Amino acid sequence: MKKIILSLIAIIAIAAGAYFAFQEDKPTITYHTIDGKDITSNDLKGKVVLVKFWATTCVTCIRQMPDTIHYYNTYKDQGYDTIAVAMNYDKPAAIEKFRQDRELPFTIVHDKTGEIAKAFGHIRFTPVAFLIDRKGNIVKRYIGAYDKEEFIQTLEKTLAKPS
Repeated sequence: MKKIILSLIAIIAIAAGAYFAFQEDKPTITYHTIDGKDITSNDLKGKVVLVKFWATTCVTCIRQMPDTIHYYNTYKDQGYDTIAVAMNYDKPAAIEKFRQDRELPFTIVHDKTGEIAKAFGHIRFTPVAFLIDRKGNIVKRYIGAYDKEEFIQTLEKTLAKPS
């Protein structure tokens, strides 16, 4: 009986050690908004966030922007947020003009140094978006044009989960 208990304790200890050894260490990302504010990934915990990499010259990005605005306006009161990350090759004046012309209601960031794109796996092309849960985990990555119904289902399912 003692051997079984000791074996179980050893198995639990090994499993716990493996669990902590293989936990992904999430870096803290700082988003410098075009309004001059800083938001960190830690500030976003407790919210479901869409981090969307886009460019003012990207046809698909421009075509998706009305949907992105709609999702933000529809779900923001349920703890949903959007951070639109303009690529480092975009011009600040073009980003600001796009924001004003389209009346973008969510946070706009210019990734001047490319550090945010690097933190998300060296994003080079747009659009690429990441849906992040309330704990800061990536739920899904979207590349290019994506299925709107599937996105809404995934978003609503993620919003329904507690922190």
